[in-house]
Amino acid sequence: MGKIQVTGRLICTSEADAEIARTHLPEHIRLSRAEPGNIRFDLTQGDDPMIWHLDELFESPQAFEAHKERTKDSAWGRASASITRDFTVTELEA
Repeated sequence: MGKIQVTGRLICTSEADAEIARTHLPEHIRLSRAEPGNIRFDLTQGDDPMIWHLDELFESPQAFEAHKERTKDSAWGRASASITRDFTVTELEA
């Protein structure tokens, strides 16, 4: 089994969504980076203040599944349900 790479965007469609992202993302990033099996977890904002670009790397499919499970019940997961996720998950060769 190979590493799991996640790339894409979080897209806010309202100022309220953007405020949710600004409020909750710092803690979500901190917690995600502390997870076992998390190699990289970067969320950056480009020129558009409504879009965050994500670049994540997990050491295994199991580490990625654990991340998704933790996130689902987190403050970020609950608060950000209205934010559009547009990302690709790729399993890299071992």
